[in-house]
Amino acid sequence: MITARDIMHSGAQCVEGGQSLMEAAKMMRDKGVGALPICGPDKKLKGIITERDIITRCIAEGKDPATMTAMDLAGHLHCVRADDDMDAVLKKMEQHQIRRMPVIDNEKLVGMITEKDLAMGHKMAKGVTDQQIMHFMDSMFVKH
Repeated sequence: MITARDIMHSGAQCVEGGQSLMEAAKMMRDKGVGALPICGPDKKLKGIITERDIITRCIAEGKDPATMTAMDLAGHLHCVRADDDMDAVLKKMEQHQIRRMPVIDNEKLVGMITEKDLAMGHKMAKGVTDQQIMHFMDSMFVKH
């Protein structure tokens, strides 16, 4: 059985909840990522913040990214467990229209699964099937 752990990339860097959105945006730029998990000092996942969140919920509303914190934008959190199988992971990503899924183990962040990870898992024959990829793409990008 292929699990989230088999597809995820480990070493996801967290932004702390009290860090400013400006700091989060700089971290995203420096890491070349579009989202960061929000963690507490205990490395437990508290939320996730995306570039889109910063633009639409801070800048577009005239708020100051230097004073607004990552936790100010942390909404409802969806994540998967490291031992969840790929069908469960894909179903959750599709159901909630999530393109970046945090992976936890014992309540702590251990990695992230992105669309790129899914594509690479398929390309490298790591158990992501043609059918799973096609269904995921259809549910995420094709308007019904």
